[in-house]
Amino acid sequence: MIRIGIYGGTFSPPHNGHIAAAKAFMEQMWLDFLYVIPTATPPHKEMDVPVDASHRLEMCRLAFLGVEGVYVSDMEMRRGGRSYTVDTLRELTGEDRRLFLLCGTDMMLTLDEWREPEEIFKLSYPVYIRREKDALLDKMIVQKIADYNQKYGKVVRRIVTEPIELSSNLVREKLKNGEDVSGLIPASVEKYIRDNHLYV
Repeated sequence: MIRIGIYGGTFSPPHNGHIAAAKAFMEQMWLDFLYVIPTATPPHKEMDVPVDASHRLEMCRLAFLGVEGVYVSDMEMRRGGRSYTVDTLRELTGEDRRLFLLCGTDMMLTLDEWREPEEIFKLSYPVYIRREKDALLDKMIVQKIADYNQKYGKVVRRIVTEPIELSSNLVREKLKNGEDVSGLIPASVEKYIRDNHLYV
């Protein structure tokens, strides 16, 4: 049985928190490989500074270059339109595959509001990673995991790692204000952003 990870998102831009999450996901879920899949058009959020999908794809390729076992896929961009996780899972599913779906806390807490949540739980094993240290969310997370287990028959597991409180929104703000972003994003991604005059 091949263990495949799926890490989707806007990645606008991909930052060091994304890379750390991907590495922890691979290690703790014993993944054979991981697909990083930038969305074509995210169904659940509007981007404050829209950047063409082709730029986001190229930035992901640069960010994850050299991370063993990670493959950046354009499958959602090729499919076009709004990107729904359930469609990606259907495309990747197979009898010899076990799919693991990585979510941030906010996404994990709203999984039951996504398109066809029953199918998402049927086709994959959702896993979440904390990107914040908000203790007020602890009880909510425990309750949601219990609800999902009762409703869909699967336990949502957690990637245990120190939360990296870093967001693409923060990086975009710093870029817009001309602030230093070294240490937040890979140097290759920063160069690509500068060369293509993104987020200004």
